[in-house]
Amino acid sequence: MENKEKVSITFMILGIVFTSCLIVSNILAFKVISIGPFTATTAMFLFPISYILNDVITEVWGFSKARILIWCGFGVNFLSILFFQMAIEAPASEFWPHQEAFQTVLGSTPRIAASSLCGFLAGSFTNALIMSKMKVASQGRHFSQRAMVSTIFGEFSDSLFFFTLCFAFILPFTEIVKMIFFQTAAKTLFEAFVLPFTRIIVKKIKKAEQLDTFDNNKDYKIIAF
Repeated sequence: MENKEKVSITFMILGIVFTSCLIVSNILAFKVISIGPFTATTAMFLFPISYILNDVITEVWGFSKARILIWCGFGVNFLSILFFQMAIEAPASEFWPHQEAFQTVLGSTPRIAASSLCGFLAGSFTNALIMSKMKVASQGRHFSQRAMVSTIFGEFSDSLFFFTLCFAFILPFTEIVKMIFFQTAAKTLFEAFVLPFTRIIVKKIKKAEQLDTFDNNKDYKIIAF
């Protein structure tokens, strides 16, 4: 039977970049840095790109396609953590002295891994859902406002779940709150900085794909494909 729905090469490329950013961000998250009085990870410089791609995909292809991509990203993240753990547990050669460093970088504890996956799902779905519903409400206008609002709530949801689940009963509550709001603010400012480029990308993709999806009266269930 012929498949009536064509696979977009652009969508596929954006999906690959989206999942790649997630995997690399998990590795970068192991390096903690200080920015003035605030603590962050180097992943904060890369992870916002996934939200920009989330905005682009939701804007052009709609929430239903963004939902599929988010679950694919979750699956790839889970598999990468599993394979990293398998590589760590594999016996190292006697002449290879880097087992401890290898384990430090790639060996995320179950709590960190679970916190990261939960934060990713919460933030990504919040971002895509708000972006899509605001598009319907505004009849496709005000992309910049929709992108910023969805990012603020998405990044906050991600940071709230990750830092709370990861550091509760380990760090002081005030430090966790500072990390949540600093990460949210920093990532949102990053998206605001690249927003003009995001608008250009969205415009060019819409023109090339001849597509501008509205999810009006569509199924917004998170778990459905």
